[in-house]
Amino acid sequence: MTDDVTTERTTYRDLLDPSSLALRHRLGVVGLLGLGVLPFGVEPLTVLKLTGALYFAIFAMSWDVVSGYTGQISFGHGLFFGVGGYASALLNLEWGVDPVLAVLCGTVAAAVAGVVVGVPALRLEGPYLSLVTLIAPLILLRVFIVFSGTFGGELGLSSPENLLAFESFQTAITANYYLAFGLFAFVLLLLLAVTRSDAGSVFTAIREDEDAVASVGLNPARFKIFAFVLSAAVGGLAGAAFVHTPVGNPQPSQLLVLTVSIEVIVASVLGGMGTIVGAAVGGLFYFLLRDYLGQITWTVPVLDAPLSELDLFLFALVTLALLFFLPRGIVPWAVRSGRRLVSGGDRTVPDGGTAPLERTPVARRETEDDGVPTREGDGDGRRDGDDRDAGGSG
Repeated sequence: MTDDVTTERTTYRDLLDPSSLALRHRLGVVGLLGLGVLPFGVEPLTVLKLTGALYFAIFAMSWDVVSGYTGQISFGHGLFFGVGGYASALLNLEWGVDPVLAVLCGTVAAAVAGVVVGVPALRLEGPYLSLVTLIAPLILLRVFIVFSGTFGGELGLSSPENLLAFESFQTAITANYYLAFGLFAFVLLLLLAVTRSDAGSVFTAIREDEDAVASVGLNPARFKIFAFVLSAAVGGLAGAAFVHTPVGNPQPSQLLVLTVSIEVIVASVLGGMGTIVGAAVGGLFYFLLRDYLGQITWTVPVLDAPLSELDLFLFALVTLALLFFLPRGIVPWAVRSGRRLVSGGDRTVPDGGTAPLERTPVARRETEDDGVPTREGDGDGRRDGDDRDAGGSG
């Protein structure tokens, strides 16, 4: 994921000048605009499905922050999705808390869960960290079943109050779609800003060589915990808002079971780990493809069974094929192919950038002291656009 990459940078001032944006960034803006007008061209039921897909994409982006960038693979990220959803639903159902405040509280509860699980778990390495994150949601699910009088057991809770409610069904689903779209765009920009900053450079450096990060005077544990808690909070926000829409319910099957944690990993890998944009695209693609395969009524001749009953098997085959032919994910493949077409190059530009240690404050300061240029043609020992308000690479 880290080879054949460039060291281009996009500053916040560049974002205000569309003419300075790279082609892939312009296509990204067009994609967002397309999502913004999509409800006007599809049926109401499809709008509901798209709303669910947007929340799942937010959940996928939250996983990518910690696992795609720092390399700390979490097999139980559904824990934070479930904590956010259940905390928000309980506050609204049991104590009548306003849905907006309940969602904020659910987000905070998920962040706290990230601290409780992350601080001890991130002291471990390799499979032990993954094992701890895998067990945590299973324990929580068992607690929910034991205390079924409070948490509803395996059936879950009744639907809480919607964040946006209108008398017209069409108006309600359209408004809830734009709420999901607004949160999606906000989280996307927030996580891109974080991963393109110096902190994002340290994240990718930790993934490549944690000892090298420590050798330049930075504390890897602090950055890993920050990434983990940020990831937990975003995942909790997705779960909390999801249950307050017509498409979501506070049920283990939608929030907490093991398959939810596995699905978010598959979606992020399909889109492209360590890119944020890839996780967003992968989340949308995964959710909609699963739904589409489940709606096909064509009967398989030999098996004499409708294709909708074989959707999981068929989806597994499609996923394996995509992973085989596009091992880096859909977005990195698309960027690489676009560069080939436009300029004949073959360079992938992940959103988190490259040369992870090169852009950290300590490394940059050491480079300036040595008087060695860090970019070809830059004779003052500094990168172009190396202002404190600059974004990261890519």
